[in-house]
Amino acid sequence: MSNNRAGRYMKHWPTYVMLSAVSLIILVPFYWMVTTSLKHQTKIFLFPPQWLPSPVVWHNYVEVFERQPFLLYFWNSAYIAVLVTGGTCLFAALAGYAFAKISFPLKNVIFLMLLSSMMIPTEVTAIPLFTWFSQLGLVNTHFPLIVPPMLGAGGMFGVFLLRQFFITVPGDLDEAAKIDGCTPWTTFWRIMLPLSAPALATLCIFTFLHSWNEFFEPLIYLNSSHLYTLPLSLSLFTDQSGTEWHLLMAASVLATLPLLLVFFVAQKKFIEGVTMTGVK
Repeated sequence: MSNNRAGRYMKHWPTYVMLSAVSLIILVPFYWMVTTSLKHQTKIFLFPPQWLPSPVVWHNYVEVFERQPFLLYFWNSAYIAVLVTGGTCLFAALAGYAFAKISFPLKNVIFLMLLSSMMIPTEVTAIPLFTWFSQLGLVNTHFPLIVPPMLGAGGMFGVFLLRQFFITVPGDLDEAAKIDGCTPWTTFWRIMLPLSAPALATLCIFTFLHSWNEFFEPLIYLNSSHLYTLPLSLSLFTDQSGTEWHLLMAASVLATLPLLLVFFVAQKKFIEGVTMTGVK
Protein backbone atom coordinates (compact mmCIF):
# COMPACT_ATOMS: atom_id res chain seq x y z
CA MET A 1 0.00 0.00 0.00
CA SER A 2 2.80 2.41 0.91
CA ASN A 3 4.58 1.63 -2.38
CA ASN A 4 1.42 2.46 -4.34
CA ARG A 5 1.04 5.72 -2.44
CA ALA A 6 4.68 6.66 -3.04
CA GLY A 7 4.28 5.83 -6.73
CA ARG A 8 1.23 8.06 -6.90
CA TYR A 9 3.16 10.94 -5.34
CA MET A 10 6.09 10.46 -7.71
CA LYS A 11 3.74 10.43 -10.69
CA HIS A 12 2.15 13.74 -9.75
CA TRP A 13 5.18 15.52 -8.28
CA PRO A 14 5.14 18.34 -10.89
CA THR A 15 1.60 19.20 -9.80
CA TYR A 16 2.60 19.24 -6.14
CA VAL A 17 5.60 21.44 -6.86
CA MET A 18 3.47 23.90 -8.84
CA LEU A 19 0.78 24.04 -6.16
CA SER A 20 3.40 24.56 -3.45
CA ALA A 21 4.96 27.42 -5.40
CA VAL A 22 1.59 29.08 -5.95
CA SER A 23 0.75 28.64 -2.26
CA LEU A 24 3.97 30.35 -1.23
CA ILE A 25 3.26 33.28 -3.54
CA ILE A 26 -0.25 33.63 -2.08
CA LEU A 27 1.10 33.46 1.50
CA VAL A 28 3.72 36.19 0.99
CA PRO A 29 1.27 39.13 1.49
CA PHE A 30 -0.13 37.48 4.61
CA TYR A 31 3.39 36.86 5.94
CA TRP A 32 4.32 40.48 5.23
CA MET A 33 1.20 41.69 7.07
CA VAL A 34 2.05 39.63 10.15
CA THR A 35 5.73 40.65 10.24
CA THR A 36 4.88 44.32 9.66
CA SER A 37 2.49 44.19 12.60
CA LEU A 38 5.45 43.19 14.81
CA LYS A 39 7.88 45.86 13.61
CA HIS A 40 8.66 49.35 14.80
CA GLN A 41 7.25 51.96 12.45
CA THR A 42 10.74 53.17 11.46
CA LYS A 43 11.73 49.70 10.21
CA ILE A 44 8.81 48.96 7.92
CA PHE A 45 10.18 50.53 4.72
CA LEU A 46 13.85 49.66 5.08
CA PHE A 47 15.73 48.60 1.95
CA PRO A 48 16.64 45.83 1.67
CA PRO A 49 13.46 44.80 3.46
CA GLN A 50 13.61 43.27 6.92
CA TRP A 51 11.91 39.88 6.53
CA LEU A 52 12.07 39.06 10.24
CA PRO A 53 11.12 41.76 12.75
CA SER A 54 13.98 42.68 15.07
CA PRO A 55 13.07 43.47 17.75
CA VAL A 56 9.59 41.98 17.90
CA VAL A 57 7.19 44.72 19.04
CA TRP A 58 4.21 42.98 20.62
CA HIS A 59 3.05 46.30 22.01
CA ASN A 60 1.64 47.17 18.58
CA TYR A 61 -1.32 44.88 19.33
CA VAL A 62 -1.81 46.48 22.72
CA GLU A 63 -1.72 49.94 21.17
CA VAL A 64 -4.49 48.98 18.74
CA PHE A 65 -6.85 48.54 21.70
CA GLU A 66 -5.54 51.70 23.36
CA ARG A 67 -6.17 53.84 20.29
CA GLN A 68 -9.64 52.54 19.47
CA PRO A 69 -12.54 50.64 21.11
CA PHE A 70 -11.49 47.69 18.95
CA LEU A 71 -13.55 45.13 20.85
CA LEU A 72 -16.68 47.20 20.18
CA TYR A 73 -15.92 47.35 16.45
CA PHE A 74 -15.17 43.62 16.52
CA TRP A 75 -18.53 42.93 18.15
CA ASN A 76 -20.37 45.11 15.63
CA SER A 77 -18.83 43.25 12.70
CA ALA A 78 -19.33 39.86 14.35
CA TYR A 79 -23.02 40.12 15.12
CA ILE A 80 -23.82 41.77 11.79
CA ALA A 81 -21.95 39.04 9.87
CA VAL A 82 -23.59 36.25 11.90
CA LEU A 83 -27.11 37.65 11.39
CA VAL A 84 -26.53 38.24 7.67
CA THR A 85 -25.04 34.78 7.22
CA GLY A 86 -27.79 33.01 9.15
CA GLY A 87 -30.60 34.93 7.47
CA THR A 88 -29.13 34.51 4.00
CA CYS A 89 -28.69 30.75 4.44
CA LEU A 90 -32.24 30.33 5.78
CA PHE A 91 -34.00 32.38 3.11
CA ALA A 92 -31.81 31.01 0.32
CA ALA A 93 -32.52 27.43 1.39
CA LEU A 94 -36.28 28.05 1.52
CA ALA A 95 -36.39 29.83 -1.84
CA GLY A 96 -33.96 27.41 -3.47
CA TYR A 97 -36.07 24.43 -2.39
CA ALA A 98 -39.23 26.10 -3.68
CA PHE A 99 -37.71 26.88 -7.08
CA ALA A 100 -36.21 23.39 -7.37
CA LYS A 101 -38.94 21.10 -6.05
CA ILE A 102 -42.29 22.93 -5.87
CA SER A 103 -44.38 23.68 -8.94
CA PHE A 104 -46.17 27.03 -9.15
CA PRO A 105 -47.17 29.39 -12.00
CA LEU A 106 -44.40 31.35 -13.75
CA LYS A 107 -41.75 29.70 -11.60
CA ASN A 108 -38.98 29.93 -14.20
CA VAL A 109 -39.91 33.49 -15.18
CA ILE A 110 -39.81 34.67 -11.57
CA PHE A 111 -36.50 32.90 -11.02
CA LEU A 112 -34.94 34.56 -14.08
CA MET A 113 -36.20 37.96 -12.94
CA LEU A 114 -34.68 37.46 -9.49
CA LEU A 115 -31.48 36.13 -11.01
CA SER A 116 -31.15 39.25 -13.16
CA SER A 117 -30.91 41.33 -9.95
CA MET A 118 -27.39 39.96 -9.52
CA MET A 119 -26.38 41.95 -12.61
CA ILE A 120 -27.28 45.30 -10.99
CA PRO A 121 -24.19 46.92 -9.38
CA THR A 122 -24.47 47.99 -5.76
CA GLU A 123 -23.58 51.55 -6.71
CA VAL A 124 -26.73 51.82 -8.87
CA THR A 125 -29.09 51.09 -5.95
CA ALA A 126 -27.05 52.89 -3.26
CA ILE A 127 -28.74 56.31 -3.61
CA PRO A 128 -32.37 55.04 -3.82
CA LEU A 129 -31.81 52.73 -0.85
CA PHE A 130 -30.13 55.48 1.16
CA THR A 131 -33.05 57.84 0.45
CA TRP A 132 -35.57 55.17 1.43
CA PHE A 133 -33.82 54.25 4.69
CA SER A 134 -33.35 57.95 5.47
CA GLN A 135 -37.11 58.53 5.16
CA LEU A 136 -37.71 55.53 7.43
CA GLY A 137 -35.24 56.92 9.99
CA LEU A 138 -32.95 53.89 9.70
CA VAL A 139 -29.77 55.69 8.64
CA ASN A 140 -27.03 55.51 11.27
CA THR A 141 -28.30 52.10 12.40
CA HIS A 142 -27.19 48.58 11.57
CA PHE A 143 -30.53 47.69 9.96
CA PRO A 144 -29.45 48.62 6.38
CA LEU A 145 -26.37 46.44 6.83
CA ILE A 146 -28.34 43.36 7.89
CA VAL A 147 -31.67 43.07 6.03
CA PRO A 148 -30.84 44.18 2.43
CA PRO A 149 -27.88 41.79 2.06
CA MET A 150 -30.15 38.86 2.95
CA LEU A 151 -32.68 39.76 0.25
CA GLY A 152 -30.52 41.48 -2.37
CA ALA A 153 -28.01 40.19 -4.90
CA GLY A 154 -26.06 38.36 -2.19
CA GLY A 155 -29.16 36.47 -1.10
CA MET A 156 -30.02 35.73 -4.73
CA PHE A 157 -26.63 34.10 -5.22
CA GLY A 158 -27.52 31.81 -2.33
CA VAL A 159 -30.92 31.02 -3.89
CA PHE A 160 -29.21 30.10 -7.16
CA LEU A 161 -26.60 27.96 -5.38
CA LEU A 162 -29.16 26.08 -3.27
CA ARG A 163 -31.55 25.65 -6.18
CA GLN A 164 -28.84 24.02 -8.26
CA PHE A 165 -28.00 21.73 -5.35
CA PHE A 166 -31.62 20.70 -4.68
CA ILE A 167 -32.11 19.93 -8.38
CA THR A 168 -29.42 17.22 -8.04
CA VAL A 169 -31.38 15.54 -5.21
CA PRO A 170 -33.37 12.60 -6.62
CA GLY A 171 -37.11 13.19 -6.78
CA ASP A 172 -37.67 9.76 -5.22
CA LEU A 173 -36.86 11.27 -1.83
CA ASP A 174 -39.74 13.74 -2.15
CA GLU A 175 -42.11 11.01 -3.28
CA ALA A 176 -41.10 8.74 -0.41
CA ALA A 177 -41.59 11.59 2.06
CA LYS A 178 -45.08 12.30 0.67
CA ILE A 179 -46.02 8.60 0.96
CA ASP A 180 -44.89 8.70 4.61
CA GLY A 181 -47.21 11.66 5.19
CA CYS A 182 -44.63 14.45 5.30
CA THR A 183 -45.73 17.98 4.48
CA PRO A 184 -43.52 20.11 2.18
CA TRP A 185 -42.16 21.88 5.27
CA THR A 186 -41.31 18.57 7.00
CA THR A 187 -39.67 17.27 3.82
CA PHE A 188 -37.58 20.40 3.59
CA TRP A 189 -36.61 20.55 7.27
CA ARG A 190 -36.04 16.84 7.96
CA ILE A 191 -34.65 15.62 4.62
CA MET A 192 -33.54 18.33 2.22
CA LEU A 193 -31.89 20.74 4.64
CA PRO A 194 -29.52 18.14 6.18
CA LEU A 195 -28.55 16.97 2.69
CA SER A 196 -27.68 20.53 1.67
CA ALA A 197 -24.96 20.93 4.32
CA PRO A 198 -22.09 21.17 1.76
CA ALA A 199 -23.87 23.87 -0.26
CA LEU A 200 -24.85 25.71 2.93
CA ALA A 201 -21.25 25.63 4.14
CA THR A 202 -20.12 27.16 0.85
CA LEU A 203 -22.76 29.88 1.06
CA CYS A 204 -21.94 30.45 4.73
CA ILE A 205 -18.27 31.12 4.01
CA PHE A 206 -18.92 33.39 1.04
CA THR A 207 -21.60 35.37 2.88
CA PHE A 208 -19.64 35.73 6.12
CA LEU A 209 -16.54 36.80 4.19
CA HIS A 210 -18.45 39.44 2.22
CA SER A 211 -20.28 40.81 5.25
CA TRP A 212 -17.15 40.89 7.41
CA ASN A 213 -15.15 42.78 4.78
CA GLU A 214 -17.93 45.14 3.64
CA PHE A 215 -16.72 48.73 3.63
CA PHE A 216 -18.90 50.68 1.18
CA GLU A 217 -22.30 50.27 2.86
CA PRO A 218 -21.12 50.97 6.44
CA LEU A 219 -19.35 54.04 5.09
CA ILE A 220 -22.54 55.56 3.68
CA TYR A 221 -24.99 54.46 6.40
CA LEU A 222 -23.02 54.90 9.65
CA ASN A 223 -22.17 58.27 11.16
CA SER A 224 -21.60 57.50 14.84
CA SER A 225 -18.23 55.98 15.68
CA HIS A 226 -19.72 53.54 18.21
CA LEU A 227 -21.58 51.85 15.33
CA TYR A 228 -18.49 51.38 13.15
CA THR A 229 -17.51 47.96 11.86
CA LEU A 230 -13.94 46.66 11.55
CA PRO A 231 -13.33 47.80 7.94
CA LEU A 232 -14.26 51.36 8.94
CA SER A 233 -12.09 51.16 12.05
CA LEU A 234 -9.08 50.20 9.93
CA SER A 235 -9.46 53.42 7.96
CA LEU A 236 -9.06 55.38 11.20
CA PHE A 237 -5.34 54.55 11.25
CA THR A 238 -4.93 56.82 8.22
CA ASP A 239 -5.19 60.58 8.54
CA GLN A 240 -3.70 63.73 7.00
CA SER A 241 -0.35 63.09 8.63
CA GLY A 242 -0.02 59.64 7.08
CA THR A 243 -0.70 55.98 7.81
CA GLU A 244 0.42 54.16 10.95
CA TRP A 245 1.29 50.98 9.10
CA HIS A 246 2.42 48.97 12.12
CA LEU A 247 -0.94 49.53 13.86
CA LEU A 248 -2.93 49.08 10.66
CA MET A 249 -1.27 45.71 10.02
CA ALA A 250 -1.79 44.61 13.63
CA ALA A 251 -5.49 45.48 13.40
CA SER A 252 -5.69 43.70 10.03
CA VAL A 253 -4.23 40.52 11.54
CA LEU A 254 -6.83 40.61 14.31
CA ALA A 255 -9.59 41.21 11.76
CA THR A 256 -8.41 38.29 9.60
CA LEU A 257 -8.38 35.66 12.37
CA PRO A 258 -12.19 35.07 12.45
CA LEU A 259 -12.19 34.53 8.68
CA LEU A 260 -9.50 31.88 9.00
CA LEU A 261 -11.40 30.24 11.82
CA VAL A 262 -14.65 30.09 9.82
CA PHE A 263 -12.86 28.64 6.80
CA PHE A 264 -11.00 25.93 8.71
CA VAL A 265 -14.13 24.90 10.63
CA ALA A 266 -16.19 24.55 7.43
CA GLN A 267 -13.32 23.55 5.11
CA LYS A 268 -14.46 19.98 4.47
CA LYS A 269 -18.06 20.93 3.75
CA PHE A 270 -16.87 23.91 1.70
CA ILE A 271 -14.88 21.68 -0.66
CA GLU A 272 -17.83 19.31 -0.99
CA GLY A 273 -20.12 22.22 -1.78
CA VAL A 274 -17.83 23.64 -4.44
CA THR A 275 -17.42 20.31 -6.21
CA MET A 276 -21.14 19.44 -5.79
CA THR A 277 -20.36 15.78 -5.31
CA GLY A 278 -23.99 14.67 -5.10
CA VAL A 279 -26.13 13.22 -2.36
CA LYS A 280 -25.02 10.85 0.38
